[in-house]
Amino acid sequence: MSIQYPPSICAFIRHYWQSLYPQKRPDPKELNMNYSNKVTSISDMLLMFHRNERPIYFISATNFNLLGIDRWVNRFRYINYIDCFDGRHPNVFVPPESLHDEFNSIEDINNYLLQHKDVVDLIERRGGNPVATFLMFDEKTEELAKEIGLDIWFPPAALRQRCDNKMETVRIGNKAGVYSVPNALVKVDSYEHLMKIAEEYGLGQDLVIQTAFGDSGHTTFFIANQHDFSKYEQEIIQDPEVKVMKRINCRGATLEACATQSGTLVGPLLTEVVGAKELTPYQGGWCGNEIFPGAFSERVRIKAREMAEKFGNQLLNEGYRGYFDLDFLIDIDTDEVYLGELNPRICGASPMTNHAAFAYADAPLFLFHLLEFSGVPFDLNVKEINERWAQPHFIDSWSQVVIKYTEDKVDQVTHAPPTGIYRMAEDGSVSYQRFDYARRAIDTEREAFFLRITGPGDYRYEGADLGILITRGRSMDDNFRLNIRARDWIRGIKSYYAGKPIATTHHELAPAPGSFKIL
Repeated sequence: MSIQYPPSICAFIRHYWQSLYPQKRPDPKELNMNYSNKVTSISDMLLMFHRNERPIYFISATNFNLLGIDRWVNRFRYINYIDCFDGRHPNVFVPPESLHDEFNSIEDINNYLLQHKDVVDLIERRGGNPVATFLMFDEKTEELAKEIGLDIWFPPAALRQRCDNKMETVRIGNKAGVYSVPNALVKVDSYEHLMKIAEEYGLGQDLVIQTAFGDSGHTTFFIANQHDFSKYEQEIIQDPEVKVMKRINCRGATLEACATQSGTLVGPLLTEVVGAKELTPYQGGWCGNEIFPGAFSERVRIKAREMAEKFGNQLLNEGYRGYFDLDFLIDIDTDEVYLGELNPRICGASPMTNHAAFAYADAPLFLFHLLEFSGVPFDLNVKEINERWAQPHFIDSWSQVVIKYTEDKVDQVTHAPPTGIYRMAEDGSVSYQRFDYARRAIDTEREAFFLRITGPGDYRYEGADLGILITRGRSMDDNFRLNIRARDWIRGIKSYYAGKPIATTHHELAPAPGSFKIL
């Protein structure tokens, strides 16, 4: 005997089965991100990425910079060179090592990955009009991506390179009314010439010089006398133009933003851990960040946000759109806020920004970058979003520190701490608790998430990134020096590392001290 259901129930059952087994899947090429409606709210955007059918990849040495974005975007995957997770992260693909030339940059690593057969096979197998995102890339990367059918969702490499020039940053800022510490952009020939420039521009005799490109720990020079200049003379005089700045008593801060067709969205202002001897061998070198309510006065926060918004709008005029990071210098004596540097990309601070409280209340900042490049029409009330994100309760307290190898020698790692959750005992000792790949798995300030970068078999050299330690709460005291808890964490993690001397015949395989950073 057959059972007769009312028509309404039949319609419901038919609709249900059709939703499970649709006759024809929408073509992502026709519907962009498989979402054909205009995005006018954050909930629209979240739904769009939840339904996304277009494969999106973050290709880099590690997945650190976009850690956790895969939980927000369907079909988002990481393609990495370093296996930080020992094969246990479900969305990280690390191809087996194959022969390659020596890497001299992150771009070299990405270009190697894009030519790796297993990577190409993975991208082809997953199909779907794929998209690539990167930390760093160059014109060769663009060519390789095009060859295998990858769209790059960032401004062109040539434009990023131009904006990344520290001299160009000053000029873009000046156009926007966002000013740097008093400076001169000049060619320096000698110490005597430098002193004439300083006098002409009223910069004093205690100076800071920056070259056009590179990590601040390597390319920022503090010059108070002839001896200081002599140490860095070759780096300074070989450049056609350097930035000569007045030295101020300052604190560093950083802020990430996203320039879109609806306006520039601005994230929270983060403190910077700079030059801590427990973390880095480089004076002035970035080695972490903090985020917490009250880190800066309301005046400073408002000023930095206004500067970032103006700068982002000027970047749009320059042809640049999407994610960017601004470093600020805050004069402790006057409370004045100055533009420091521009990173026209995601950067080391991105995991902090994209995991702040506002990101969980609304959406990570990087999703707005993806939206900008998706081709989906949108119209968002950026002013309202920025005002909401500026409220103190949208900020919680976290810190991250990048642990580098600080000794002036090279060895090979025989034992390294695995990625996961660690716990600190009352006496300050640190023990491994369990594997995890999500930083929010940390319950209290007694726990920390460690992302291992340098593992067994790798080389340790001065400046090598050992790993990143992420904790709830602060890592610095009110004088912006590492606090006792942070020093205990760093010492505890480092204690898990062991190395052996390198045989002379293999020494040439190890990177030179001061090699490029990968974060």
